Amino acid sequence: MGICWSNRIGVSGCCMNGGFPGVTSKNVSRDGNDLSGSSSKVSFTSIPATPKSEGEILESSNLKNFSFSELRTATRNFRPDSVLGEGGFGSVFKGWIDENSLAVSKPGTGMVIAVKRLNQEGFQGHKEWLAEINYLGQLHHPNLVKLIGYCLEDEHRLLVYEFMPKGSMENHLFRRGSYFQPLSWSLRMKVALGAAKGLAFLHNAESKVIYRDFKTSNILLDSNYNAKLSDFGLARDGPTGDKSHVSTRVMGTFGYAAPEYLSTGHLTTKSDVYSFGVVLLEMLSGRRAVDKNRPTGQHNLVEWARPYLTNKRKFFRVMDARLEGQYSMTRAQKAANLAVQCLATEPKVRPSMDEVVTVLEQLQDSKDTTKSSQKEHHVNAGPRSSKRSTEEASGTTAYPRPSASPLYT
Repeated sequence: MGICWSNRIGVSGCCMNGGFPGVTSKNVSRDGNDLSGSSSKVSFTSIPATPKSEGEILESSNLKNFSFSELRTATRNFRPDSVLGEGGFGSVFKGWIDENSLAVSKPGTGMVIAVKRLNQEGFQGHKEWLAEINYLGQLHHPNLVKLIGYCLEDEHRLLVYEFMPKGSMENHLFRRGSYFQPLSWSLRMKVALGAAKGLAFLHNAESKVIYRDFKTSNILLDSNYNAKLSDFGLARDGPTGDKSHVSTRVMGTFGYAAPEYLSTGHLTTKSDVYSFGVVLLEMLSGRRAVDKNRPTGQHNLVEWARPYLTNKRKFFRVMDARLEGQYSMTRAQKAANLAVQCLATEPKVRPSMDEVVTVLEQLQDSKDTTKSSQKEHHVNAGPRSSKRSTEEASGTTAYPRPSASPLYT
């Protein structure tokens, strides 16, 4: 089984980066409680590789079929100053439609949308474009990004999404500057819980769905920092009947894919759990899953952090310095233990996403009652370590300053 190694393993799908479907930030080169939510049983194993007609798009009354002319008007003729981001697939443009009728509205009025226009000469595959429509057209949950509609007209292929004003979790974790302030501990855990709920919903759908490309750039944030999963271009139906796994070509993003999937091509829901563990570790550490710019021995986050995560004396070395010690060490250690469980080499040992959700809910709702936890201790020495974090003490969320980035306004 061949593997094409790059930033993204195999052929790139409908990646959502920088806050919108398929967006790589323009400056750089993308609370639901009921996990049993309703979803139509959908199977995508017979989807043609290239969507040549609307007949290949599964019926869905929830998606609007836009004309190319409508989207051209909505985006002001795809003007350069409407570009939100771009990548190998093409570009994403900012547009406006009426919130109720979904008819094109005057620029600057109505509901803001993100319109992804497929580059006919790009590496974005038509199969992934179609999978994005068919999955998001059938699956609905508060922690999945909303696909509003699509356009399939002549050679034009476009997707229309809800606008996610806070962009991607990747940007908030790794980009620097006044546009992206470090997220507080509470916000990171809120995002982790929302993303976990999204994965759990997929795994519990009538027809199980394996996401296959879970990473921080695919976690988008709305105005209240509610997490929504995006980019279903690489998603696959899970195993059925007595089958334990799905055999498929290895695809995804380097640094996030489960080891057994890389070595065998066997895909299960536990593959997503491993990827979640990597992302949770990124949230704790503020480090990328793979960073060649770091010193030797620190390129791979999981390999570098694993020895520290289980050592209470050295655990603090993993934590993001930008948090400035403003978190409960007790909760941080519990979150780290959860990451370790998700990153277990043996898939069967990893928790289910339902179990992950339960742990994260307990972390956010827990009240430290022991004497040691009543007196919070922090990573940093000095004045900060002698007082309890305002965020932890009050139970409120410390939101960063609103982003002033033109990408998200």
